[in-house]
Amino acid sequence: MKILAIDTSTMLGGIAVMDELNLIAETRLNVKSTHSERLMTEIEHCLKQSSLKISDIDVFAVAIGPGSFTGLRIGLSTVKGLAYATGKPIVSVPTLDALALNFPYSRYPVCTMLDARKKEVYAALFKWEDNGFTKLISEASVNPEEFTRNVLLSADYDKIIFAGEGAVIYKDKIIEVMGEKPVFASPEKTVPSPANVASLGMKKTLRGEFSEPVSLAPIYIRRSEAEVKWKGSS
Repeated sequence: MKILAIDTSTMLGGIAVMDELNLIAETRLNVKSTHSERLMTEIEHCLKQSSLKISDIDVFAVAIGPGSFTGLRIGLSTVKGLAYATGKPIVSVPTLDALALNFPYSRYPVCTMLDARKKEVYAALFKWEDNGFTKLISEASVNPEEFTRNVLLSADYDKIIFAGEGAVIYKDKIIEVMGEKPVFASPEKTVPSPANVASLGMKKTLRGEFSEPVSLAPIYIRRSEAEVKWKGSS
């Protein structure tokens, strides 16, 4: 069984192809061009270099958010198009769950943070138990200083691993609030991994946890700026 995963939640977009035993291919690119300009090209390149065709893919996985509103829409519309064209199913993977998977078997909790703009982050907290992460705090759009001071600082943990662009942006503020408690991931671990989306997607596939393409929508958490302006003018 082969799965093709797409993650366009952040500026760093990527593709991964995996079967039940091996990662076949992964591409990640952090450049200032829109995902719509390069996504299909990257999919074609990834498949060609893997000596595969789109018809060889059994299921499509997509990082469903939170993250960039535009990026999420592009990723989801692409996956839906591929699913409709091939008749293959879709599985959806929360972006912060996939990011946390950069730290399997961690003895410390993992706090994943993505930039939500407006001086906020999308954040969640995870703890490794048995063979996977348990979500201690679900995804939310929060002020990073208030979240670290009122929630994480009082938690009974010696250390907390921070990862994601939000943690990079607010690193100094997190250290100011939490002192020596935070541990920050290295650059290659602080960014989303399409391979992690593929891995979690494969597990959902084997459990038969498919998404309904028609009703599947991104996890935005809060309304987009366009929606806010439209509501305000109505």
